[in-house]
Formats: sequence, structure tokens, C-alpha cells
Amino acid sequence: MQFGLSDEQEMIVSTVRSFVEKEIYPYEAEVERTGAVPEGLGDEIKRKVIDLGFYACNFPEEVGGAGLSHLDFTLVERELGRGSMALTHFFGRPQNILMACEGEQKERYLLPAVRGERMDALAMTEPDAGSDVRAMKCSAVREGGDWVVNGSKHFISGADHADFFIVFIATGVDETPKGPKKRITCFLVDRGHPGFAVRDGYRSVSHRGYNNCILEFSDCRLPDAQVLGAVDGGFEVMNEWLYATRLTVAAFSVGRARRCFDMAVEYAAQRKQFGQAIAKFQGVSFQVADMVTEIDAADWLTLAGAWRLDQGLAANREIASAKLYATEMLARVTDTTLQIFGGMGLMDDFPIERFWRDARVERIWDGTSEIQRHIIGRELFRPLGA
Repeated sequence: MQFGLSDEQEMIVSTVRSFVEKEIYPYEAEVERTGAVPEGLGDEIKRKVIDLGFYACNFPEEVGGAGLSHLDFTLVERELGRGSMALTHFFGRPQNILMACEGEQKERYLLPAVRGERMDALAMTEPDAGSDVRAMKCSAVREGGDWVVNGSKHFISGADHADFFIVFIATGVDETPKGPKKRITCFLVDRGHPGFAVRDGYRSVSHRGYNNCILEFSDCRLPDAQVLGAVDGGFEVMNEWLYATRLTVAAFSVGRARRCFDMAVEYAAQRKQFGQAIAKFQGVSFQVADMVTEIDAADWLTLAGAWRLDQGLAANREIASAKLYATEMLARVTDTTLQIFGGMGLMDDFPIERFWRDARVERIWDGTSEIQRHIIGRELFRPLGA
């Protein structure tokens, strides 16, 4: 592993950071205040990203993407983490799982998503099936040559802007020595399909404007052509394409922490108490020292996970470690930054209170901290037969 970025990687970082500062930062306060992205702004951001050549940069060149490596794409996500998620959503990073599309699916879903013509949303979570994916109750049964789907999904991020959905649905049950085990199949579902509805979700204190929705299926008939991957092969599709989303969350957390840190350092250098800058007090300088140490550690954990993917090395434990440490680091950094700002940190004159609130969800979605610890422990003990 090279401890340093190439000239091309430095250019990626510089380009994306400049874009976020110019095209994202100016609109963050309005999105925070209204809880919505101003009409037309999302499309404008998308157009500018396409012109920049970064839309769907996580997809290979043969399907129209930029063909970035895992490490390069992690650098992109790290810089996007500095900005409002409601706005950087339109930077356009379709789900890599669409690479599993075959035949006509490529023309209907994969290629339009890469070109920015259609947006996707991933739907897996249910009220009773969060970390325990196999507990999902949304089910599809065979009837007249189609799949008839009934049930619901919730906490579906980006669904308000999605043109189609990548939905994981139970398609059967196997009896095992450890009890019933759901079989899962992945389906592609278009917005407006009969029997399928998207409605407003819950109001969240984290990432205002990046809304979650509820999906409802009521005798929704889907043909076999809508199956992504193999029937009952949902877990295989997940394992091949979705595990790296944890790396995205880790990278995002590092980027957001860097932005907080920069603000904390600048404020501590300017804010005076007892006749001198508060940065001169050990109570503050030691906090800043701990912050940058943790940020650097999380950064290298995250980049190391991406590097291992590029080398074709096993990376499940490393990615889980990065997600776990980076998200918990972000919580500490945002809280410390707020403490350095004092009472003003809780006022909406500064974005600190927003960063503090937004940080909380990172330890929950894409696998809770507890799930990451489970993965790490399992990977360590499995070779020993324990």
C-alpha cells in the first residue's frame, strides 16, 4: 500500500472538494431550514456532475461510468461527506448492484441509471427486519406465472426522487436445524407500477432533506423479467455488490469529521477567553490533538479497506472495522467540536449542531455498530472453528 496519493488521485480530491464547496455549501442552510431540496436544484447538480464527468463514477467504463477503483471512489465519497447528504445525493452514485442486470434489464435500468436518466433506491429494511434481514415479512408468491407481492418497506432513503427501486423480498422458507430460514429474491420495481405505492416516511433529526419513505405492496404483480439475479439468490447478490456500502459510510464520516475539525481549529484559534485564544489552553488543545489523531486513524482504516478490495484481498473484517471506528469517531468529533464552540455550537448560526445530529444515524444504517462488531468477531473466530 502506498502512503500517499498519486497526482490523479490528488486531482480527484481537489475537483470533488471544490465542487462541494461551490455547489453544495451555499444551499445547505436552506435545505436544513425547509427540510427539502429546492425545486430544480437536484437536476442542476446532476447536470453539473455529468458535465464534470463524475456521474456514476463508481461504475466501469464499459457501461459508461468513470471506472474509478475502489480507492479512488472512496476518496470521492470522503469529499462528498463534507456536504449535505440531501444535496450530494444528486452527485449520482447508483447502486453497484445494478451490474447484476442482464438482457433487457441493462437497457431499462443499468444504462439509464449510469447516464443519469433514471435514479434508483435500495429497499431492504422493514419495521420488524432491520439488522435481521431474514425476518422480512414482505413476500412474493407465485401466481399465474407472476410474482404477487404484499408487504411494506420503511426507512427507504432517496425514494422520493427514485424512478425505480431495488427491492429485496422473501420468496419462500426453508426448514433448517436452526429453524425456518427465509429465501430472499431481489426485484426491480418501477415507480407507479400497479399495486406499488411510495408514501412519506418519518421525520428524522438526521440529514434533513435526505428523506426516507415507506414502500407499500398490495397484490403487486411482477413478472420474472423484474428479478435481479437468480430467484432465491438475493443473499448472493447482496454479498457480491452491497458489502462495500459500509465503506461508503466510513468515508463519508471521515469527510464530515474533517470539516468539523477544520471549523473547531479555526474557532479555537480566534475565540478569546481570559485574555488569550482558547487554543492555548490544554483543555482545548488536547481535545484537538485527540480529534485529529482519531480522524487520521479512521481515514487510514477506510483507505486500507478500499485498497484491499482493489488488490482482490479479503476485506470483510477491515471494512467492518472502518465502518465501526469511523462512525463512532464522527460522533466523538462532532460532540467535541460542539463543546469547543460552547453555547454557540447549539445555535443554528453555525452548522455544528446539524453535524452533531446528523452524525447519530451513521452508527445505525448500513449495519449498526453492534453488527460490525459481530462481523469482526466472526471473521476472527471462524478460522479457529469457534
